[in-house]
Amino acid sequence: MTTIRQFSRITLAMLAMTGRVTMLGISRWTGQGGSYRTIQRFFTTVVPWATLFWLFFRTHLLQHDDVYLLAGDETVVTKAGKHTHGLDRFFASLYGKPVPGLAFFTLSLISTTQRRSFPIAVEQVLRTPEEKATARAKTALPALKRKPGRPKGSTTKAKTTVDLSPELSRIQSQIRALLSRIGGLLPLTYLVVDGHFGNHYALQMTQQCNLQLISKLRSDSALYLPYTGPYAGRGPRRIYGAKLDLRALPADALRQTTVADRIETCIYQLEARHKTVADLLNVVVIVKTNLTTQAQAHVLLFSSDLALPFATLIDYYGLRFQLEFNFRDAKQYWGLEDFMVTDPTAVTNAANLALFMVNLVERVLQDIRPCHPTISVLDLKAHCRGAKYVEETLKLLPERPEPVILERIFTKLVGIGRIHALSADPVSA
Repeated sequence: MTTIRQFSRITLAMLAMTGRVTMLGISRWTGQGGSYRTIQRFFTTVVPWATLFWLFFRTHLLQHDDVYLLAGDETVVTKAGKHTHGLDRFFASLYGKPVPGLAFFTLSLISTTQRRSFPIAVEQVLRTPEEKATARAKTALPALKRKPGRPKGSTTKAKTTVDLSPELSRIQSQIRALLSRIGGLLPLTYLVVDGHFGNHYALQMTQQCNLQLISKLRSDSALYLPYTGPYAGRGPRRIYGAKLDLRALPADALRQTTVADRIETCIYQLEARHKTVADLLNVVVIVKTNLTTQAQAHVLLFSSDLALPFATLIDYYGLRFQLEFNFRDAKQYWGLEDFMVTDPTAVTNAANLALFMVNLVERVLQDIRPCHPTISVLDLKAHCRGAKYVEETLKLLPERPEPVILERIFTKLVGIGRIHALSADPVSA
């Protein structure tokens, strides 16, 4: 109960506070019972975040008639120090290069009806010394060109038998732990990840977890149509047909054509093979053509589920970006980019707290959106900050004002810094 009381004071302070979300900053907004020492105790306490995320989602956010996707992605937090736990160089897409910092891999449940993402499990990426040495060796030595043909002394190995990299092994353990917590309460079918995982190893990892993969292939991937010709009568049966020409796709694979602003978008769907992948792939090719210059660009999406329609596949992959919005909010409002702790437990608590606040605020906003559909996180923080000012001001008055005057004061103060109009009732209650 002590940890719960500390947690409640911290969350209320984070809703109202301004400035950087650090332990010192939080302590300035917690009031009585939330001293700096109390905040320090909370951040050094081991909290079962994985269970907490799931219990909160199951109790307050789960809609049993909804369809959920499991999505995963990694976010990088830049750090300038040298002693933070897990400090390493990670590739950050925002900078376009590896930067010193911390990395956290997050699993999220995405609602296909609400079209929102709910973080459900967060783990820090900690590379082993062997993994670091292997990565350095790959960049230091040029790739050796192998002789054509099969290497001498090699043995036949099934493509489905793969040795997962340390990265995929970590992710697989995280997924299996989440599926074990969920049990049979929430059926999950698809894992949606970005193009970094658009390869055979990630596909096998996903299928070992009894899930179907939705991801993106490289634009220069060599795809082949399934072979449908006669058997030659000797040797193994052919499985690779003609190589797929992305500039001249089969006409019977065309599913939809639209034109907007002189840009023609053609969507093709077909079953194809890749020589590094054991199974057939459900591939969707989105080809965009500039009708003025005739310049073309294409995107290759795929799924291991051959029965998934093209529109659903495109929609599900697009929903993956909702997880990026979670990272944005966690960094902008809830301190994922601000924390200054270095201890392993404190780092874990800071990252999980930031992403837990994303779910908590979403639950609060669900009650307000029916009356105020345009409300944002900034509006909510302005409202809570104004309510905090009113609360502290009332403590200084010799007697409580009349209800009518109090309501006018409250309405005026909670509107400071607000973008959209918001009544006082939902949050103040």
